[in-house]
Formats: sequence, C-alpha cells, structure tokens
Amino acid sequence: MQLLAPLLAVILAIVLALLAAWALSMAAAAQVTHPTAEDLASYAGADRMEKLVAGAKKEGSVAVYSSAAMDDMAAIIAAFEKKYGVKVRLWRGSSENIVQRAVTEARGGRFEADVIETGALAMEAMRRERLFQEIRTPALSELLAAAILPHREWIGTRFNIFVAAYNTRLIKKDELPKGYDDLVDRRWKGKLGVEAEDSDWFGGVVTALGEDKGLALFREIVAANGLSVRKGHTLLANLVVSGEVPFALTTYAYKAEQLRKGGAPIDWLVLSPGVARFEGVGVARRAARPHAAILFFDFMLTHAQDILRDRDFFPARANAKSLPEGADLHILDPAKALDDSAKWSKYFRDIVAAPR
Repeated sequence: MQLLAPLLAVILAIVLALLAAWALSMAAAAQVTHPTAEDLASYAGADRMEKLVAGAKKEGSVAVYSSAAMDDMAAIIAAFEKKYGVKVRLWRGSSENIVQRAVTEARGGRFEADVIETGALAMEAMRRERLFQEIRTPALSELLAAAILPHREWIGTRFNIFVAAYNTRLIKKDELPKGYDDLVDRRWKGKLGVEAEDSDWFGGVVTALGEDKGLALFREIVAANGLSVRKGHTLLANLVVSGEVPFALTTYAYKAEQLRKGGAPIDWLVLSPGVARFEGVGVARRAARPHAAILFFDFMLTHAQDILRDRDFFPARANAKSLPEGADLHILDPAKALDDSAKWSKYFRDIVAAPR
C-alpha cells in the first residue's frame, strides 16, 4: 500500500493536469469559434468585411427589432439578403414596445435581438440599460456629424422630419398657415390632427417658440379649433389622404412624400419652428449572432442609405440628400429629450391629447 501511494499521487496529478489543459483548450476554442459582439467590435483588419460575411453565413440569420414601416423595412431586408445570403428575422413593433420587449428580455437573461433599429429616444433609453455594443466601423466617416452620438453605442441612420401634411382637395396652397400662430384662426376648426405619442415634437416646438409662449399658443389652438388625436404616423397620413383629417401637424415627411408621389391628394410643408429627430441602429451587446449583427449594422449605414434616399427618407449619409430647403429645423438631442420626456409627455397629454 505504501508503494502504491506515490504512484496514485502521480496518476492523480497527471489527471488533474490533463483536465486543466482540456478546460483551457475548450475555453480557447470557444473564444475562437464563438466570438461575441465585443470581441468583434474593434476589429479593423483589412479582411474585416470578409470575416464578417463568412461568420454571418455560418450564423445563418440575424434577428432585427424595428419600428420602421413594413414596406420600407422589406426593401432593406430584401437587399441585405440578396447581397449576403443571410436571412433576416424581423420583429416589428412601436418604439415603446421595442423598448419594453428588449429591456424585459435582457433583465430576464434572454437576448433575442441582434440588432435594434428605431427612434432616437427609444434607442437612448435602451442604451442607458446597457443593451448596445459600440461598433467601430469605417462607415462612420461618410455620415453627418450629428448622426454620430458621443457614446457611439447607436448611430443615426436617417432623419424623421415632422411636417404638416394637408389634403390638396380640401386646402389650397394660398390657404396654408405661415406658422403655428395662424392655426388659432377659427377657419381651422375641426380640421387639425396630431399623432398621439408626439410629445417629443411638442417639446421641440414649444422650446423653440419659448416655453411660456408656446404652451399658451397650443392651449389657444386647442380651445379654438380642437386637435384630432390619432395613433400612428402612417394612419395619420392616410387620414389626410381620405380627408378625415384635412391638416395634420405631425406626419413624417417621407410618408407624406411617398403618398404624394403615388398620386394621393396630399402635400406637406415644414411649419416653423421645424423639428426632426434621428432614427438609429445599434448592435445588441449580447447578440447571439454577432457577425451577422455587425454586418447588418454596417449595411444600414452604407448600402441602405441609398435605399432610404430612394424611398424619400432623409438619410444620415452626408452626401445622400439635402434637408428641406429653407426649413428652420431643430434636431432633437436624444439625451436631453429623454431626460425631459416626462415633462413634455404631461404637457402634451394635458394640453393636446386629453385637454381638461
């Protein structure tokens, strides 16, 4: 027994050493074969794109959460899938629903989304929950400076410009208001509409007018003529076309322009002060398919910019498309707008959406 003890000790030491070596090799293999978004985020080698494409093809798909209209997102998805042969699994919801779903999943240890694409305030809210991974990409060099947030954890893809849209059969160009002050006139009674969640637009306009003056003006407009409150910007634009809402204050420029080009009786203008905000894209920090996630992220900042331009958006790429000429546009700061969101939501509800 005394002779066996040293031998058993040697065997045990060998076994433990082998197990330790195996564990180290498995960890190294896992790092090589299953990199995370963080592992890939800063890679800048000459083969960066080839590496992303090869990895994305192995992953096979990418899960995207987006609030973009289905027809617009379908055009982007079709182009991406054709170019790279990687399937896009889309979940579409409102900005509010995307935030709720993404945050709930992350807090529960589930990480379904690889990429999230929605409005600036929603993106900023999710950034504060540490859901995004900064991606260093050469695509940023082609974008407007305003599209690149200081933290770079999400990037602006396009401007959404709030515009007033009107039914051209019911309202003639020479009857259009020159500014918000003109909407106090009683000839606008029963003709005005607004989207139900546009408190950020409201805050931007009122701030630009001067808070006391702006709040008083909107109280006067609502008291004199009312504002029909509708849920959804696409719905609101279509109600302008139908004539149910002859003049809508908060349609998106791209949707009104798409409808106009399609022959609908609609046109639009930017009432001063104009307000715009970015829509943005970010890669999930815990993306299950990081190669495909970064590939789609890059696509949104490069090839998709032309698709967005051709679909009447105002892309973030510097040379893609000029903003409306002569418009007095105020670009919302996402962080400040989010900080002030409770304040403007209350004012918007009390004065516009559900006045007492």
